[in-house]
Amino acid sequence: MHPYRSHNCGELRRDQIGQEVRLSGWVHSKRDHGNLLFLDLRDQYGLTQTVVETESTMFKLAESVRVESVITVTGRVVERSAETINNKLPTGHVEITIADLKIESAADTLPMQVSGGQVPGEDIRLKYRFLDLRRRQMQQNIQLRNNVITSIRELMTEQGFMEFQTPILTSSSPEGARDYLVPSRVHPGKFYALPQAPQQFKQLIMVSGFDRYFQIAPCFRDEDARADRSPGEFYQLDVEMAFATQDDVFDAIEPVLYKIFSKFSSWKVTEPPFPRIAFRDAMRLYGTDKPDLRNPLIISDVTEYFLMPEVTFKAFRNQIEKGAVVKAIPAPATNSRPRSFFDKLNDWAKAQGAPGLGYVTFDESGTGKGPIAKFIPREIQQKIKETMDIGAGDTAFFVCDQLHLAAAFAGNVRTKLGAELDLLEKDVFRMCWTVDFPMYERDPESGEIKFSHNPFSMPQGGKDALDTEDPLDLLAYQYDIVCNGVELSSGAIRNHQADTMIKAFQIAGYSEQDVVEKFGGMLRAFQFGAPPHGGLAPGIDRIVMLIANEPNIREVTLFPMNQQAQDLLMSAPSEVNPRQLKELFLHVQTPPKGPKS
Repeated sequence: MHPYRSHNCGELRRDQIGQEVRLSGWVHSKRDHGNLLFLDLRDQYGLTQTVVETESTMFKLAESVRVESVITVTGRVVERSAETINNKLPTGHVEITIADLKIESAADTLPMQVSGGQVPGEDIRLKYRFLDLRRRQMQQNIQLRNNVITSIRELMTEQGFMEFQTPILTSSSPEGARDYLVPSRVHPGKFYALPQAPQQFKQLIMVSGFDRYFQIAPCFRDEDARADRSPGEFYQLDVEMAFATQDDVFDAIEPVLYKIFSKFSSWKVTEPPFPRIAFRDAMRLYGTDKPDLRNPLIISDVTEYFLMPEVTFKAFRNQIEKGAVVKAIPAPATNSRPRSFFDKLNDWAKAQGAPGLGYVTFDESGTGKGPIAKFIPREIQQKIKETMDIGAGDTAFFVCDQLHLAAAFAGNVRTKLGAELDLLEKDVFRMCWTVDFPMYERDPESGEIKFSHNPFSMPQGGKDALDTEDPLDLLAYQYDIVCNGVELSSGAIRNHQADTMIKAFQIAGYSEQDVVEKFGGMLRAFQFGAPPHGGLAPGIDRIVMLIANEPNIREVTLFPMNQQAQDLLMSAPSEVNPRQLKELFLHVQTPPKGPKS
């Protein structure tokens, strides 16, 4: 017999009754029933109950074993008595009578519980991640992650994509976040950068003559943590296609996402082709370029009504005359809500930095009531209702600010109301594409023109559009895939022409020399024949997070950092010794201390 196991802990059934078997695993729990001691033994595959009697020579040893110790037991499979059968376990009809027990590794007193429903604080979980990962929910999440990645690889290969691995040590690139820099010992004073994405390399793969590439790619960005974003590193399904239009990219990735979400979840999934929403329409109707289509609320622009001479609400009029707009968000069937409902929403709005929320609620006769209703004549109220497609019993909430601020906050109000009123469609994954992103935007602080999205995108209209049109009017062949309000991926049809690339970067403030220095490899490649190409990169972590129905991306990641970008398990980042710094010709300058409080 194998020294550790003849079967795993999830394998034994009635068919094995009477057999002598050997199992190894972690002691999941202990239960002392007087003349019997039960040890539940756990491994990756499941859990098996083992039992030892007080008369056994193994009893004292079994009694001394702490929970989470690793043991090996040998014994005979017997049928459980009728009253002890556990139908919730695949192994719940049998148990092992222990004839021999060996402690492979004894556990100390635990800093956190592995079994049971209580989840410890995040710092403890991350510091003792190896214990946290033993919990059933975490085991299921990480196994799900493995299965999703395996299926993605199969689906991509079936479509003729080839998997390549791109470099980890590369040069710094303006991808929209801070780079992690790696000093070079051989080239003092120079640095590598960990890739924010394999952007340039995957384009170079297309230029090299390969037609369809993919990679489960590690990416590194020095940015703050969010629920749907890990600080430090994350993984994405990196995809690029030669001689491809935007439609070709969509046709390739939609079946993959549909099959993955359908295979690993019982929820309903949007069937291909996914809806496409222009960026401007997304901002106008939903207040975000990542619309959650489970939410039925639609934002309306009602600026014109607050400019009418009959409307005497000066707070809005004064702002509109300075260029502001008024966005209206419906709240169905809220007329009967207590005043506290509206007060809490106002308090929430103020906590978000807004002055508050104006609103008019319509009673069963259609008459408007509320703080600003008296400033709006009945006939104008009726026009607002018609524009918003609301009626008696509903409420109209109003946001007034400059266009981009009003749209964004109206989007937040829409999300808040959708959650507060329990309006979101249940048990569905609603997919959509956001398309036609602006190529450039104006920096609100500096006033300079900068890229609004991926700098390597092809502008719609090509170089002619760059030469002749206002940069802020230019659209790009850029797109995002969104699921339930979560951005899974950004992508684009790429700029594959050297002169167009130089011009695009010049508009964003880069000189031709800057482009040569920063992107010389790709620029040279474009000068020797580059195919039209495009791609995208859905986030693996976010896909698994959604399928697992977890609120935080750290729940589906093996060894994540905390919110402060610290690895509590490995104590990273950490100081290095002076010898290492000397080899790299570096000197650490500590930041100045702030004033004492």
